[in-house]
Amino acid sequence: MRPTLLRGGLVLDGTGRAGRRADVLLQGDRIAAVGEHLDTTGVRIVDADGLAVAPGFIDMHAHSDLAVLSDSAHLAKVSQGVTTELVGQDGLSYAPTTDETMPVLLEQLAGWNGVPDLEYSWRSVAGYLAAVDARGPAANVAYLIPQGSVRMAVVGNERRPATPDELDRMRAIVAQGMRDGAFGLSSGLTYVPGMFADTAELAALCAVVARHGGFYAPHQRSYGAGALDAYAEVIDIARSSGCALHLTHATMNFGVNRGRASELVALIDSALADGVDITLDTYPYLAGSTTLSALLPSWAAVGGPEATIARLGDQEVQARVAHELEVVGTDGCHGVPVDWATIEISGVRDQALASAVGRSISAIAADRGAPPSSVYLELLVADRLGTSILQHVGDEQNVRTMMRHQRHTGGSDGILVGAKPHPRSWGTFPRYLGHYVREEGVLTLEDAIVHLSARPAARLGLTDRGRIAPGLTADLVLFDPATVADRATYADPRQQAAGIPWVFVAGRPVLADGMRTDETPGRALRRVAV
Repeated sequence: MRPTLLRGGLVLDGTGRAGRRADVLLQGDRIAAVGEHLDTTGVRIVDADGLAVAPGFIDMHAHSDLAVLSDSAHLAKVSQGVTTELVGQDGLSYAPTTDETMPVLLEQLAGWNGVPDLEYSWRSVAGYLAAVDARGPAANVAYLIPQGSVRMAVVGNERRPATPDELDRMRAIVAQGMRDGAFGLSSGLTYVPGMFADTAELAALCAVVARHGGFYAPHQRSYGAGALDAYAEVIDIARSSGCALHLTHATMNFGVNRGRASELVALIDSALADGVDITLDTYPYLAGSTTLSALLPSWAAVGGPEATIARLGDQEVQARVAHELEVVGTDGCHGVPVDWATIEISGVRDQALASAVGRSISAIAADRGAPPSSVYLELLVADRLGTSILQHVGDEQNVRTMMRHQRHTGGSDGILVGAKPHPRSWGTFPRYLGHYVREEGVLTLEDAIVHLSARPAARLGLTDRGRIAPGLTADLVLFDPATVADRATYADPRQQAAGIPWVFVAGRPVLADGMRTDETPGRALRRVAV
């Protein structure tokens, strides 16, 4: 392939320094030179006049675990300028698994990832990463060991402490996953079975991760009524285990927390001052996204999907679930009594239920003349827990406060399946640049590139990515600072961003003049052993 010259763009190099007009020469998979008026002999020229040239964006919270295997084009992320994704999030993914737990995870995570037609022959982290390499995705994939999947493989879906022998087995599995190339450990402490782990168990696993130079990325026990206590728990885990900490979709949600992000910032800053290594990510939207079954109290989800569905057929169980959801606030719903008007159906597994998509539980209940809790339970069972939802529970002031933090990075948390998935799956990174940089001035353009490219690369230890300099990997995005914008909406979520014409991965164009090419230069990234 001929060298490529990106001519005359505004180079934002990821250091935070002011952008400068320069050419960038790509040769093979590397940046060969950066400077003014570089030699154009024998090169392919891309006119970057009027465009910014930045290091490719790194999505620090992605749910593309199966999408990168089933759809190598992966336009949803590539079209945003994403050149690397971090998957294995929220304590639940597909490696490590066993012959017994893989089918359970496929069923449990259908609302996140669907169940695409794949072989699912791997069981280890090494096997999953090999499957990614064999597929050849458009962008790069990094992996976190999902603590809930580890616990499921050893303890099952039981709501109890691990025995000493079980804890030793989980430590060994985590150690092997780190040797296989994982970058750290994730947990989903409002999801079964990961939420059944106590603080000591989590700290023991994090100590293993720390010895291998990785980090802990928790979805903590609450983003609602108990949010600050939940953040304090994971900070204490990082402190006691010596493990670096990455706070995933770090914010304060629900009405009880409106405008309170400054309290979280104070907690983080105090820990940073004490020497705890913390980074965080956020998405630039007010709504969240998860599965309908995630709202259940944890006792109702013990034993896995089949046991849960059977349990929900009992009228006494239904009454207890309804009471805990509407009056008490379940652990699955962050300890906050549910507001059914904020729960919108975004996707169903059974297309016979498609009329529910785009509607809130309260609206469906009003049409049926039925209690919202009954509609909720009926949908869960009819769709076999495969329903995905939006939760409209965010706060704009909190989003902006967290976005400004000195350790902030970007993460889409985008669920790609469903008839109307969250628009963040297609719009997160252009929304940062268009809405929050150009229109609102929350971040400068130079600072935004640090947040979206350089800082996440540093957290992952990717020393050859996240900046623009000779010798580094040529993962790059070209965008128009004057027009870049998210076009995905809640009503029409699969809309390609405006103002991002070119994206390069390892020096090869995966987006050219706004169109997806047939290039698939991505690969599975593996943490460098320490």
